[in-house]
Amino acid sequence: MLNGAMFVVEAVASLFAGSISLQADALDFLGDAANYAVGLTVLGMAVRWRTRAAIGKGLVMGTFGLYVAGNTVWHALSDGVPRSDLMSGIGLLALAINVGVALLLFRHRTGDANRLSVWLCTRNDAIANVAVILAGAGVWLTGTHWPDIAVAAVIAYLGLTSAGQVLRQARLDNRAIGLSAFAE
Repeated sequence: MLNGAMFVVEAVASLFAGSISLQADALDFLGDAANYAVGLTVLGMAVRWRTRAAIGKGLVMGTFGLYVAGNTVWHALSDGVPRSDLMSGIGLLALAINVGVALLLFRHRTGDANRLSVWLCTRNDAIANVAVILAGAGVWLTGTHWPDIAVAAVIAYLGLTSAGQVLRQARLDNRAIGLSAFAE
């Protein structure tokens, strides 16, 4: 629920601030909210179902990463300096939320692809929040949009690489299922 609420807060703030990094972080919060919902739904199910859910989540993470990458390029080509005060303030609030969620999930960070995807989303959000705060300071110091663009690119990279990690782990989980079923 916290991630869903922060999606709305950051999405609205990104419009007022004119910040692509806040928008990227908002999308990451939306992905996390969906990821947690799916993760909780399949938690007690068979490995096969958890693996299928992880594949879907990995594909969504990758799609968000590609969208953010494309939108970052588009914003890099346009003019406009975002509001640094909103970027850093909302980034600080988002960081507080994500650190709390990360502390709750830390002991669940290993295991199958489903658990890995939940942990990676939370970790990525905390990293992105720190980066948004720093981007706000960079925008304020330079008077340009380049720090905002750089952070949005990092968020896109985190989304794409995390999607790859989740999909690789899901493939390993699928192999393990196939091997154990073959051995029986």
